[in-house]
Amino acid sequence: MPTPITSIALRDAIAAVTIPAVEVHLSNVHARESFRRRSFIAPVAVAQVAGFGADSYALALRGLVARLRR
Repeated sequence: MPTPITSIALRDAIAAVTIPAVEVHLSNVHARESFRRRSFIAPVAVAQVAGFGADSYALALRGLVARLRR
């Protein structure tokens, strides 16, 4: 079995900066295979948006803007 590709480097980059990040998935990863449910990004992200297709990006951006305005 090949080694799975992970997002550890991306997680480390997000953790290294003070800019808030949102984890975005086009599909609902929790309704898919169990291996997709493990997130390396979630512990360093302020939120997670999943399952809204391309609208997930707009929702994440709106959430970040609202958070930064507070």
